[in-house]
Amino acid sequence: MEVNRVDFYIGLSLAVSSSAFIGTSFILKKKGLLRLAGKGSMRAGQGGYAYLKEWLWWAGLISMGTGEAANFAAYAFAPATLVTPLGALSVLVSAVLSSYFLNERLNVHGKIGCLLCVLGSTVMVIHAPQEEEVASLRAMAEKLRDPGFIVFAVCVVGSSLVLIFAVAPRFGQKNVLVYILICSVIGSLSVSCVKGLGIGIKELFAGTAVLKEPLFWSLVLCLVVCISVQLNYLNKALDIFNTSLVTPIYYVFFTTSVMACSAILFKEWLRMTIDGAVGTISGFLTIILGIFLLHAFKDITFSCDSLPLYLRKGPEGFPWGHRPYVALPSHETQAEDDNKLPREGSSKGGWGTHQRTP
Repeated sequence: MEVNRVDFYIGLSLAVSSSAFIGTSFILKKKGLLRLAGKGSMRAGQGGYAYLKEWLWWAGLISMGTGEAANFAAYAFAPATLVTPLGALSVLVSAVLSSYFLNERLNVHGKIGCLLCVLGSTVMVIHAPQEEEVASLRAMAEKLRDPGFIVFAVCVVGSSLVLIFAVAPRFGQKNVLVYILICSVIGSLSVSCVKGLGIGIKELFAGTAVLKEPLFWSLVLCLVVCISVQLNYLNKALDIFNTSLVTPIYYVFFTTSVMACSAILFKEWLRMTIDGAVGTISGFLTIILGIFLLHAFKDITFSCDSLPLYLRKGPEGFPWGHRPYVALPSHETQAEDDNKLPREGSSKGGWGTHQRTP
């Protein structure tokens, strides 16, 4: 669908501002949680809710809400293939701001992994097929009653309950993926609710009495529950783990979950071309590589400033000044050396094991 230049730039501005607001929200929330930790309040990672009294956390929540609203409005002016990939800018905004305001640093591997996550997610979204048009709540209700989506929703709810009650209490504070997986899989349902409510609001402005539809209020209730769960576990992840680590991983898993839910709900994959399928798979593999770099090397203190030290050659002509490897002496060679030492010492008149007594 073609859009005029004015609408294009309006949508572009909304998408960029959305990423800026969302990326800033992570920093504000983390800053508020750190202030509470300094005051000795029970941390969110330990089940505390003192952050509800911290104005910085509320500023972060308002910033995130503003960003999501701008992102929702951007779809009305610009193509989805432009708006959705620009959501990756929030990862870069958060990483840059965290280095200035939170004194958090990513090593070279982390930066490469972050870029790979953004690149893979962008490629995956660009090559994904367009969703099927749904113009009314009645059509949306038919989509929601599809057996494939019902199975998907049951799997999401079931896996979320297992993560919340079985996995999170044991591994939530040790592995960053636990809390983020909960946010991501629940987020896939929340986006579906947002799409349904968007359709309902359009019909409301068109004069349709959607407020009498049970589906409309069911979507509102489901959206409130999903967002509450997302905020709770996202706060725990931000409170425990590094912001520069949480933000890109959350973006990757959230985007993947939303794409999977959208594909099942709107049957997008049935109209995929070969190049679209290859692009989607390539993007997903790139995401996996980026996550591996973020996780496997996060504790290595390696930066661009230290790179010349690793490349500099030592006095022997070998990197880092090490000499070439030599074979370690075995028991036989050690015994031969012990037998040679007395003879060498006596022949040279030096200090030997059989030195004559004066």
